[in-house]
Amino acid sequence: MATVRTRPDPRKLTDDELELFRAFHLMRRGFERTLDAQLQQDDGISISELEVLMALIRSPGRRLRVRDLVDATGWEKSRVSHQVTRMAARGFVERQECAEDRRATWIHLTGEGRRVVVRALPKHSATIRRILFDALTPDQQEHLLGIARTMNAAIDAEECEPPADCDD
Repeated sequence: MATVRTRPDPRKLTDDELELFRAFHLMRRGFERTLDAQLQQDDGISISELEVLMALIRSPGRRLRVRDLVDATGWEKSRVSHQVTRMAARGFVERQECAEDRRATWIHLTGEGRRVVVRALPKHSATIRRILFDALTPDQQEHLLGIARTMNAAIDAEECEPPADCDD
């Protein structure tokens, strides 16, 4: 008698799926930790600080409104606010009034913040190169890029609408 192949229960992962998830999770977490440790050791900044600094250095006038910084980082507004407060205390950024919208505040990159980025980027880029690009063949890099694009599209779609098969 032929067996009918059934779809796996979407609420459970198979052993192979668990293995892939764990390997992916460890890789992602390890990559972030390694980059953060390198930045802390070499330049005394965190990966979160670099993310804010990079968003500001790429923006016109080297400033962003808080809501734009929220969009650029994908963080909660409160996390951005706390991060900016810590960075302002270190002299990396400063808050400025927004003449166009009194409810908004500009976060402006200071000269010290720019110096930190300029000093940190070469070593940070070298670490990325060692861990990501030197560890993978060109074919693996191409495959990883395709995987990343596919997963990012799935993440974007997930953020737009809740899954239809969710049972509460």
